[in-house]
Amino acid sequence: MQRGEITAFLSLVFVLLISFMAAMLESTVVQVSKNQKRLIADNAIFSIFGEYQNELLKNYEILAIDCSYGTCSSNEQNLLDHMYYYGTAGMEHNIQGIQYLSDQKGHAFKEQALQYMEQAYGISAVRELVGKTDIWEEQELQGEEASQRDQTVNRELDDFVKENQIILPEEDNPLPLVEELKQSSILELVLPEEFHLSAREIIPEEQASGRNLRRGRGSFYVRQGMNGIEERLLFQEYLLKKFSNATDIKGENRSLSYELEYMIGRKASDAENLEMVIKKLLAIRFGINYLYLQSDTKKQAEAEALALTLSTLAGLPAVSAVVKQALLAAWAFGESVVDLRSLLSGKKAALMKSNENWQLSLSSLTTLGTEEDMQDGMNAEEGITYEDYLRALLFLENDDELTVKALDRVEQNMRTEEKKDTFCVDSCVVKLRLQNTAEIRRGLTYQFPVYFGYE
Repeated sequence: MQRGEITAFLSLVFVLLISFMAAMLESTVVQVSKNQKRLIADNAIFSIFGEYQNELLKNYEILAIDCSYGTCSSNEQNLLDHMYYYGTAGMEHNIQGIQYLSDQKGHAFKEQALQYMEQAYGISAVRELVGKTDIWEEQELQGEEASQRDQTVNRELDDFVKENQIILPEEDNPLPLVEELKQSSILELVLPEEFHLSAREIIPEEQASGRNLRRGRGSFYVRQGMNGIEERLLFQEYLLKKFSNATDIKGENRSLSYELEYMIGRKASDAENLEMVIKKLLAIRFGINYLYLQSDTKKQAEAEALALTLSTLAGLPAVSAVVKQALLAAWAFGESVVDLRSLLSGKKAALMKSNENWQLSLSSLTTLGTEEDMQDGMNAEEGITYEDYLRALLFLENDDELTVKALDRVEQNMRTEEKKDTFCVDSCVVKLRLQNTAEIRRGLTYQFPVYFGYE
């Protein structure tokens, strides 16, 4: 029988080898535990983001977690409680970053709306509109210039009349009536007889834009280029599809019927907002019509003849040039009123005026807005609709203001239509970043981040 021997060196090698294997095993166990903790946290955050608000997605194509979960308690702890529910018990979660739907004037809302429109319709849906934006801006400017010219002419005429102590005859003179109509309710003047004016109104302080909103924190990826012309037009198409206007009412239970008008007018009642929009359209149509009259020699001659008659009867023929311009401005105003009647009846108004599509005679100005007024407005086949004009007005508005007011309507509609009484846009979470601390074994903890967002 032979006796085995082992040297001290070999013993040391064995000890080191066993220690190394034990260390490797320990490291593997720790790493597996870390991966398991990460997997548990990932599954939990995926699960809570799977609890998106269904009606918000169905109605507005927007993904967000309502962190109130239908209760009166809307706080971030609800999110952490749901993390624990989905398996992270024993972990500590610290919210490093959170983004709400209303943050940065609704940036996340607009971003998701654009993503939906790009996927559903493509950017090509607004390509043909890009070339019209310059026309919209030009027409707005023309309207402002024409209105200023109108004020100047009427001021000059008043000065002439006062200085020379004359009175223009009332017979066949439409100027006093038109001036009176300008001071009266524009809604009564332009709304078709069959139009039912909404009496709905809201309390501004109860809107998202009228209260102090909960704000997120932390930095997240921000999509760039959302204020380009194509992106702005695409977002406005989203607004046109999702919200109602005076000629296309969506939803019987909404707190406002004229939602697009609210985004433009920003008033508390449907009537006020419609009036704001109509005044803007009146200015645009006035600019178009006044500019056309300056180029129509036949109509200019007609106005000149009436001006000469009125000024001669007043005993001051020299004022006829000013009276003529006042008559042309009054005529353009009357034609604009008839154009608006067409638009609000669901008809089309001519984009550019011609002798063929001009509707109001100079003599008809004397009955405008009276019981004898029978002008309902024609339908111009190649014209544009009320909704087309809303598209233009939306483009001319500040984009951030539109987004904020759109969020007002989303919040209110969720409450009134979907009966989500506690729903708030500043409780809707779209992105979340957590710093997590998990215990691997006694004395050893593992910290790691986890992130999820609707992008």
